[in-house]
Amino acid sequence: MAEDIAELVASTPASGKKRSLVALALVCTFGSLLFGYDTGVIAGALPYMELPKQADGLFLNPTETGLVGGLVAIGAALGAFFGGRLSDRYGRRHNILLLAMVFFIGALGCTFSPNVWMLYFFRIVVGFGVGGASATVPVYLSENAPKRIRGSLISIDQVMIVFGQFLAYAMNAVIAAMSSGPEAVVRNDPSGRYTAGSTQSWDVLKHIAGLAVSDGNGNTWRYMLVLASIPAVALWIGMRRMPESSRWYAANGYWVEAIGALKQVRDESKDDIVAEITEMAVLEDEERATHHWSLRECWNMRWTRRLLVIGTLICLYNQLTGVNTAMYYLPTILTQAGFSSANAIELNVVTGLASLIGILIGAFVLIPRLPRRVMGIYQTTAVSVCLLAQSIIFYMFIEPHMHGGVVTTPIPALASWMVLVIVALFLLFNQSGTICWVYMGELFPARARGACQGVAVAALWIMNAIITFVFPTMIASLGGGTTYLVFAIINITGIVFFAKFVPETKYESLEELEIRFKKEFS
Repeated sequence: MAEDIAELVASTPASGKKRSLVALALVCTFGSLLFGYDTGVIAGALPYMELPKQADGLFLNPTETGLVGGLVAIGAALGAFFGGRLSDRYGRRHNILLLAMVFFIGALGCTFSPNVWMLYFFRIVVGFGVGGASATVPVYLSENAPKRIRGSLISIDQVMIVFGQFLAYAMNAVIAAMSSGPEAVVRNDPSGRYTAGSTQSWDVLKHIAGLAVSDGNGNTWRYMLVLASIPAVALWIGMRRMPESSRWYAANGYWVEAIGALKQVRDESKDDIVAEITEMAVLEDEERATHHWSLRECWNMRWTRRLLVIGTLICLYNQLTGVNTAMYYLPTILTQAGFSSANAIELNVVTGLASLIGILIGAFVLIPRLPRRVMGIYQTTAVSVCLLAQSIIFYMFIEPHMHGGVVTTPIPALASWMVLVIVALFLLFNQSGTICWVYMGELFPARARGACQGVAVAALWIMNAIITFVFPTMIASLGGGTTYLVFAIINITGIVFFAKFVPETKYESLEELEIRFKKEFS
């Protein structure tokens, strides 16, 4: 067989022009950038959505606020589940092109939504794109990457997610600075503090009983959301120039196409294409009779069931850090800590920068050097410490100055800045240790990679939706101290999980990992 493969590789030309792996990664991770932008932009948009309808806002209550954030995660769960299956059936590249159109339609639909119900629907559409990208892009990267740089290349996916969030925070800050913070024009103030026709910050107006307003800058959130349509167009154009995954071709029996696609993205002076195709062929030969495995077949086999359970728990712990509460609701948290809404939107850029620095450290310093399990233990330990510190700050310095969720006496400025610093450190440590998406590209067997990852990532997004929906209520009813303490305790259990149950995947090819897991876990 080796001679036949060598002959076939020698006689098969590349499917098109050479594409560098960096270019391939940057293009396909525009989907990840959109993932980050669409999840991050809502943090700055919500304060404007909460303005009254007379001020061009949507007058969201806490439940509606949770739904606007949480429905993206519901859509993402659907996108991850069905996106994984579609990518197994039709190809990774095909799926990413489809997702570009979904992102574009979702961005415009959200922007022009006339009411909150229409916004709900298009946030689900956007979420479908987010979930599909989270399930497909890491697989596309891992299947195109040579073993020597696989971890770093997959990490570009996470870098682009965090850069997308940082870009959202930066655009939010720019747009908020141009339009001022959330403001409304007073029509009638029963308290007599403000004259009719005066423009005031919504931070001070929203606590006045019986207040009536006549105008405001509530439409500002639409400018924030429409910008997501630009990367969607770039993703669609760029992916049309990229090859399909060679391993997807191999898994479906298209060997000439697999070799041609692989030659497009390999440096033949560094990479042994014959050996790589041989590994794929040996694995496919062993599993030829099974074709693509269904989820039922995966669950019925002990070793794949164990991988599916471990992968799902990795995804659940990724969300149970509470990281997305900071991404979606940071301006709300900072407002509770004593900052104005306008300042909170601008300071969100600081935490976005901390996230970006963290993921760059993780992707290009830690992931290439440290084992995957060590990264997981480092992340959950650092996050647990930050959550405990945040809990203590709220208990000791902020909640004594609040009653019923409303600040009654001035919060010390030092306490407000301590909250910001801890959130920045939390995001830096969390992002520098994020290993979830690397595991999603490495853990599952080739014939069920898309389907298994779809289930695991769907679980991630369901947990994201739950946390996103309940967080505003937890903060309002339990207070910040208890809320962050609950998350800290959960993450301490995550340290045990990574130390005892998660396998190492750093040092072997995808085919070698599959053979090892089958031996160890059967």
